[in-house]
Amino acid sequence: MALEEKINGDLKAAMMAKDQGAMRALRGIKAAILLAKTEKGGTGEVSEEKEIQILTKMLKQRKESIEIFEKQGRADLATTEKEEVAVLEKYMPSMMSDEDIKAIIQKVIAATGATTQKEMGKVMGAASKELAGKADNKKVSEIVKSLLV
Repeated sequence: MALEEKINGDLKAAMMAKDQGAMRALRGIKAAILLAKTEKGGTGEVSEEKEIQILTKMLKQRKESIEIFEKQGRADLATTEKEEVAVLEKYMPSMMSDEDIKAIIQKVIAATGATTQKEMGKVMGAASKELAGKADNKKVSEIVKSLLV
């Protein structure tokens, strides 16, 4: 089942349950997918890769907002964002373990021939494509730094 269909079904269920946090998050996802469908030069369809990209971006925005709100002492707004993060995470593919990430990065390093941290950009570019939606880029960056001396 496509993400959009799943979102529509879950949105109806959230409306019936009067779950405001879920409704906000699901409407946000639905709007982002609709926007991606109607992008200039778009095909009118959204690939699974693009869906993951949209969700990842939304999660990152929410997490950054939580951090800011907590620094400003706005627990009420942070709670709202946390509710949305919980809903968004349900639609994300499961994250890979550190060992799995490390194994993939080692393959990427071997393929690119990188040996120093000066070549980190090459490795990160290839690793980001390979691990899109499966691993947090911060974690990938840390592992790449530890492997490149």
